[in-house]
Amino acid sequence: MSDFYQHHLFTTLHRLKRLPLEKLETSLEQAAERRSMALLLPSLASEMDGPALPRILRHLQAVRYLHRIVVALDRASETDYRRALKFFSDLPQEVTILWLDGPRATDIFDRFEASGLVRRAHGKGQAVWFALGHLLAAGDCQAVALHDCDVVTYDRYLLGRLCFPVLRQDVDFKFAKAYYARTSDRLNGRVTRLFVYPLLTALRNSYPGQPFLEYLSAFRYPLAGEMAMQLDLARHIRVPSDWGLEVGLLAEVYRNLSPKEMCQVDVAGRYDHKHQVLSIDEPNTGLMRMVKDITGTILRSLAAEGATISSETLMSIKAAYLRLAQDYVERYAFDAAINGFPFNRDEEERASEAFAESLHVAGEDYLENVLYTPLLPNWNRMFSALPDAHDWMTEMPSKDRGAVRAKQSQ
Repeated sequence: MSDFYQHHLFTTLHRLKRLPLEKLETSLEQAAERRSMALLLPSLASEMDGPALPRILRHLQAVRYLHRIVVALDRASETDYRRALKFFSDLPQEVTILWLDGPRATDIFDRFEASGLVRRAHGKGQAVWFALGHLLAAGDCQAVALHDCDVVTYDRYLLGRLCFPVLRQDVDFKFAKAYYARTSDRLNGRVTRLFVYPLLTALRNSYPGQPFLEYLSAFRYPLAGEMAMQLDLARHIRVPSDWGLEVGLLAEVYRNLSPKEMCQVDVAGRYDHKHQVLSIDEPNTGLMRMVKDITGTILRSLAAEGATISSETLMSIKAAYLRLAQDYVERYAFDAAINGFPFNRDEEERASEAFAESLHVAGEDYLENVLYTPLLPNWNRMFSALPDAHDWMTEMPSKDRGAVRAKQSQ
């Protein structure tokens, strides 16, 4: 995005020119001599067969500033795990694969549940949370970057810009959130464009001057799955377990850092990854589930900041959202036209109407379950409640690997 606008809350690092990749990576390699960096990859076993993950690995093979790569492998059988050990073995970095469905992870989760702390649930949120716990227990990295494994436009430049704000000690942010233009041959990012932006505008009209809403609205792409942080921050934040992960993490950062300690960074001129289905008739799947969980996360965060949320307020917010979403459709139609993109107004309007219904359902769910939270305990609490968890989390990957290789040798 070729502008240099700075919001008053926190720093924006723009992509005004393409710094030569060699120069960018050399500076990061020098920084890595003083601060060890990990890359966290939450991955489904099925993504090894997709178009994106093999491309990501080809780019990572040339990266020299990462100390460790941690793969949080979810929905994986033993056959999938064996395959993953081979699939990631060509990477030059130290690679740790956390088999979340393996016997050792199952045993750890059983102990967590027996202590009344965490129940096992599939999903990116819990995979990220578990991997952060492993990195904290291992204790050999000071910073971590996170991105998805379905980015079809991935390259080393994206990763370098993502790591830059937290790895370089002369820059030294504690948290960096990525942003980008989510396009292919058309405008993508429907939930961000047609739901999050107009919803935040509607909420700001209902709660004028509310600091948390001003903060969320300052992010260029609040649903970006790419972020980086000083690892010590991971001790204090509570990671959401549902599809409100990205917004929920921003809420936790808001509570734990000052604005001068965070930034957003433009990491790619063009970005695209897997597209979820709209699933209008299946409200608990696809984009409808995402909208519902995002809404719940924002409402709970607002309530935690002291905002009063009533049925009447939610009805007003829904009406305001739908009218604003229609305005946004018009804006994006113009944006698409000047860029030569195809644009289907009817489909965009239908998506907005479906999102409004999901907003309504999420509001009712919130009022019926005000005290419910999908947030997982932070790792300070986990390690305090279960001191042996340090050893469990550290030893798990090597024990899984050893057990599988012992089977192979029999």
